[in-house]
Amino acid sequence: MTPRISASSYSNTAPLIWSFLYGSNRGRYELILDTAPARSLELLLQNRVDAALVPVIAFQLLDGVRLIPDVCVGAKEKVRSVCLITKGKDLSQVKTVSLDTSSKTSVYLTKIIFREFLGFEPVWKDAAPDLEAMLDESDCALLIGDPALNLSELPAVAGGLSIRTFDLAGLWRQYSGLGFVFAMWMTRKESCEIDFAAARSEGLLHLEEIISNYISENALKREDLLSYLSENISYSIDDSMQKGLGLYFELAAKNGLIETNKPLTFTGDN
Repeated sequence: MTPRISASSYSNTAPLIWSFLYGSNRGRYELILDTAPARSLELLLQNRVDAALVPVIAFQLLDGVRLIPDVCVGAKEKVRSVCLITKGKDLSQVKTVSLDTSSKTSVYLTKIIFREFLGFEPVWKDAAPDLEAMLDESDCALLIGDPALNLSELPAVAGGLSIRTFDLAGLWRQYSGLGFVFAMWMTRKESCEIDFAAARSEGLLHLEEIISNYISENALKREDLLSYLSENISYSIDDSMQKGLGLYFELAAKNGLIETNKPLTFTGDN
């Protein structure tokens, strides 16, 4: 039976899945794509895929899940595609936040930033990723993925709205001094036959082709999309990002967002 894997179709996942769509792994595995990372998490939970690229918080929320090491979607400093947006206000003035629920990792990170670093908690409202509707409902919005990435091309006044953006990874770096891991491949098996690290390396050699596939869907210029994929997003976990992942899980447990902080378990661990 052909192994099945799942990932979101955001542009930042493209280097990790290029090999399975067009490269040396094409036809060897069945790849299921969806616009929201939460869908891949659902497939993993239902044991309908052998591995999935999912928000990192899934490790703490699912039983029997193992991380596939080294490969991730993360950021050492600014991520550009996970943002808090206000109607011109500073975050200290925010009273309500509309949350794009596409990724629990980013939702929990937002709550940690407000509670731990800003020292207060606004009212949270779940919302579809529609900025205008979110800011009609609240004075701050969490936007994830390509919709957030496209904001970097908008003027300070867009659609009659005076907006201000705050990069979520940048805020985390500002307050913790660490990098952040947003998503990783995970499996419910003890080992995984798929070489995701080699697939990542192959994908990163084809960024120009990847950009050609995504450029029509983004407001970014070609050179901006290249810098996003090659500079903002990190597909390997360095020491700062590893420490950031540990602190994130620690603070998630402290704030009651997860029941317990499970120690990291990787494929191949006994």
